[in-house]
Amino acid sequence: MTRPSIDLFSGGGDTGRLMAELDWARTPLGPVSGWPQSLRAAVRLVLSSRYPMLLLWGDDFSQLYNDAYSTLIGDKHPAALGNDVRVTLAEGWHVLAPLIEQAMATGVASWVPALQLLLERAGYREEAYFSVSHAPARDDEGRTVGVFTVCSEVTEQVVGERRLRLLRDLSVLGDGRTVDVDATAARLIDTIDSHPLDVPFAAIYLRNGAVLRRLACTGGDQGHEGALPDTVELADPGPVAYAWGLPDAAEGRPTQVTDVADRLRLPAGPWDDLVRTALALPLPSGDEDQPLGVLLAGISPSRGLDEAYRSFNQLLAQQISVALRNAQEYEEERRRVEALAELDRVKTDFFANVSHEFRTPLTLMLGPLADALTDATAPLAPVQRERVETAWRNATRLLTLVNSLLTFSSLEAGRARSDARAVDLSALTTELAGVFRAAVERAGLTLEVACPPLPRPVTIDPVNWERIVTNLLSNALKYTFIGRIRVTLDTDDEEVRLTVADTGIGIGDQDLPKLFERFHRVRGARSRSHEGTGIGLALVHELARLEGGEVRVASRVGAGSTFTVALPWSAARRTALTGPPVDGRGDAARAAVEEAMGWLAEPDGSVTEPDRTIGPAVDELAGSRILIADDNSDMRAYLTRLLTGQGWRVRAVTDGRQALDEIYRERPDLVLADVMMPVMDGFDLLRRLRADPATRALPVLVLSARAGGEASVEGLSLGADDYLVKPFAATELIARIRAAIRRARDRIAASPATVDAAPATTRPAAVTPTAPAPTVEPVGDTSVVPADPADRNGLGDVLDVRWAYPSAPTSAAMMRRDVRRTLGDLDVDPDVLEDLLLAASEAMNNAVEHAQRPSRPEVRVRVQVGVGLVRISVRDFGTWRDRRPAMDRGRGALLMNAYGDVRLVSTLEGTTVTIERRLADPA
Repeated sequence: MTRPSIDLFSGGGDTGRLMAELDWARTPLGPVSGWPQSLRAAVRLVLSSRYPMLLLWGDDFSQLYNDAYSTLIGDKHPAALGNDVRVTLAEGWHVLAPLIEQAMATGVASWVPALQLLLERAGYREEAYFSVSHAPARDDEGRTVGVFTVCSEVTEQVVGERRLRLLRDLSVLGDGRTVDVDATAARLIDTIDSHPLDVPFAAIYLRNGAVLRRLACTGGDQGHEGALPDTVELADPGPVAYAWGLPDAAEGRPTQVTDVADRLRLPAGPWDDLVRTALALPLPSGDEDQPLGVLLAGISPSRGLDEAYRSFNQLLAQQISVALRNAQEYEEERRRVEALAELDRVKTDFFANVSHEFRTPLTLMLGPLADALTDATAPLAPVQRERVETAWRNATRLLTLVNSLLTFSSLEAGRARSDARAVDLSALTTELAGVFRAAVERAGLTLEVACPPLPRPVTIDPVNWERIVTNLLSNALKYTFIGRIRVTLDTDDEEVRLTVADTGIGIGDQDLPKLFERFHRVRGARSRSHEGTGIGLALVHELARLEGGEVRVASRVGAGSTFTVALPWSAARRTALTGPPVDGRGDAARAAVEEAMGWLAEPDGSVTEPDRTIGPAVDELAGSRILIADDNSDMRAYLTRLLTGQGWRVRAVTDGRQALDEIYRERPDLVLADVMMPVMDGFDLLRRLRADPATRALPVLVLSARAGGEASVEGLSLGADDYLVKPFAATELIARIRAAIRRARDRIAASPATVDAAPATTRPAAVTPTAPAPTVEPVGDTSVVPADPADRNGLGDVLDVRWAYPSAPTSAAMMRRDVRRTLGDLDVDPDVLEDLLLAASEAMNNAVEHAQRPSRPEVRVRVQVGVGLVRISVRDFGTWRDRRPAMDRGRGALLMNAYGDVRLVSTLEGTTVTIERRLADPA
């Protein structure tokens, strides 16, 4: 070989060295020395390029290429050098031949951006993509004798974009718009079925406890459904499930299945090669230990299972899992909505039925009451008339509340209807506003009504309109104390507008968005009464919508509020009903005014003296002073009559602030307070009384319509002497008042020092009595006993206080009150006091709950205070249900031991628990 021929291949890298060593004389091209100059120039061009280039020369399409091209054909190199391309690329020649023949025949170059070729370059028939250009190669005489091929492989780009489209399509399906899990799985499989080059077959299994259920599968009708189990019992999967790797994947372990073709004759890929490999992948869920299910995905026989392919399948499983989880959440939400809808239907039916049931007894109450009030032949005596009028007013109010609740429930359930009729809206609104005039003027306000005639009648349900106007006017009167209330009706080409404006307290910006929500109340708002259902404005909102309109509000704190009900003319021109109107027009307005009159019935502040002619025989409590705090005028009047009939002097106020002022002006013997009151409620009043040493021992009995254990516990924990739920029996109320006054007087008589009004900060840390006294412990009573010097038990100078309580659940509250007063007057640190009260309460509850068959139906409590030490003893007289030497009492024992040193002594006569707590040395 001559030097020039060697120089031809120099600089061509590894492929150039191989070409230099090749015996070209054995090839159709012949010895290199005989190559024409055009061929030599073409070879130099190919070898000098870093871009993959292939030169086909002569009728035999002999191949000459560079290093970059050699990597594209894989293990076909270097055998392809000098050989016929039709043999080297036989599997893809049917694709390449037209392009090469076109370039040679026309002499025009071609360009294909992503040409799909089948290559057997890595031991299998591989799907590959190339961007290819074919240009003619000419000899020395200008004839086309070959083809220049410039190409680059874009397989990863094409396949990657295709897989990304599939993942994107699946993500769109996971947006929760499907109706159930099965439908979602079917849509997922349909989407996967459109991408057979990446997922030749797939099956989705969902886990339900210990069972895998196949939701859907794809891959054509090649019979693979019979090879895949419909369900898999994970406790006993069976050989078929194991062969597919389903049990392992269901436990979170991905599995590769390699013998798919033995069970599944499924041709796939662009050249129908058999699928031989699959992956069983767990579907991730929120519970890391419990996959949602399994994805069984076939692997394309035309692509190698490399890291990119595995990552794609992992992403595929994640997308399917997200879609299925969203569908499950959608199903759960739908079931919740259906359950709530069913509950709402049942609730509406319940309200309807109960409303009818309430109306029957209310009718039988209101009818006879009205007959009694209007009976001229047998008129009522003044006292009886007052009682019957109270009953009639409140029965009427109860009927109004029942009707409002039923209406609101029907509106919520979508069952309410509008009995629309053509009405003179101006005259109707003026009439309804006029009903409130007396109440507004009695409150010292001005009512302005400006409702000029409208250009045409309005079609509306007059009863619904009455409820709208009534609720807005009642609300304005309730929260307006100075100024005016203005009712206007105006119209334009678009709508009719009702406006109710006031100069009341106004509404803060933070409450305006929630104003029309049911049961929403503005906390801390000053009002004439705290009574109400909390659905008035919500009812206005819903009724306005029912009539085709809307309600708007504008307000500023301290300046007032303006409510506007806008009714479009399109809604106001509905077809009017004919026939007689629905009964009940005017009832809501009259009932609202009656209730408002009750808010405005301010007590004169004077003391109501007892009527000696009707009271009981004079006893030791005669002349006791009772202070009533309640915002309901009928309740104040009823309690006043009831208590003055017992020989007691009664003063009544409307809220807690007035009650506090009266207490400091003239201290009563007992305060009877409602919980729900404007300005200051009953619990706030109680807190202030207990925080002041001058009123700490004042008996307070709380009345409330809030039934239930939590309400009573809250009241008693604040220091109330008793808690009574409305409705109550008059005899029970009187008995509790008597007991509370007697206990207070007995405490004063037994130990005047413990109840004087000196500030707590002036009391000593320990009190030294001067003389011993005997102990008397009747059930339900208390005694304060100076210590016997022989019974000091190492305490030094001791204050010894003892009580005996009934063995009943309510005794714990009584005990807390008495211990709080005793220790509170001794300047015990508040935190220490609360700790001791908690421990003592647990001991008292244990004594009541666990002492069986007591020889005495009582529990005795003893408080001893010495220098730097408080000791509380709780003793019962029964046999404990669970007696053990170690004091294992569950949560109670933990609390007692946490707050003090506890000892337990148990005998046949009962059990005594002693709690001790060291006090800080007085400064």
